Amino acid sequence: MFLNKIAPVLAASIAALMTSTAIHAEKLSIAATPVPHAELLEFVKPVLAKEGVELEIKVFTDYVQPNQQVADGHIDANFFQHKPYLDSFNKEHKTKLVSVGLVHVEPFGAYSQKLKNINDLKEGALVALPNDPSNGARALLLLQKNGLIKLKDPTNILATSRDIVENPKKLKFRELEAATLPRILPDVDLALINTNYALEAGLNPVKDALFIEGADSPYANLIATTEAKKDSPAIIKLVQALQSTQTRQFILDKYKGAIVTAF
Repeated sequence: MFLNKIAPVLAASIAALMTSTAIHAEKLSIAATPVPHAELLEFVKPVLAKEGVELEIKVFTDYVQPNQQVADGHIDANFFQHKPYLDSFNKEHKTKLVSVGLVHVEPFGAYSQKLKNINDLKEGALVALPNDPSNGARALLLLQKNGLIKLKDPTNILATSRDIVENPKKLKFRELEAATLPRILPDVDLALINTNYALEAGLNPVKDALFIEGADSPYANLIATTEAKKDSPAIIKLVQALQSTQTRQFILDKYKGAIVTAF
């Protein structure tokens, strides 16, 4: 009889405790592109849940909205970009987003459906580049590194096609939205593609790229947020989870060199 009486009380207490825990779990929304960023966030989501952070992942397929949504206060943070792109976005859109931690490098690569070797690239070939300032310059710097062009300033991370001073193969350049580059591969001779979009399109950067950045690339992907939120406990826990030994091993096992850690 005593057990029959206490059981409902115990059940109610447990339910109340669970409700209290749920109420006190801090929600953290984060914008990310699908691969590998959202995948990495899904990996750390259970870890953060144990630490009282409920991670809400919002997936985007472009490079503008993730920053704009954070700047407007609709989303807490984002994970999709490198510092040169963040700096360029802040300058162009008058925003003040800040980096709170580096996670990985996605070595930028050159791809083709028409060539097996870059030495076969013909005079007057059509080369597709990302049309945003930072990734467009990154593509040009990679072309220069591989001897296809020469830039006025070989270290300018915001170089444009107007800064090309030598173009021995008389290459023609077509600037397009970064996300569309894998889809137009059949229409061009060469395309410089961000690794996240290459992976989404089923390309293997290690095997399919004609040439690719090294692991020493300065374009490490980062977590960005606002000045007001950069020191929040939830943001700090997110960065710690993404820079953990477990995440390092996950990146190594899943991506097998297609992306490399930056921590």
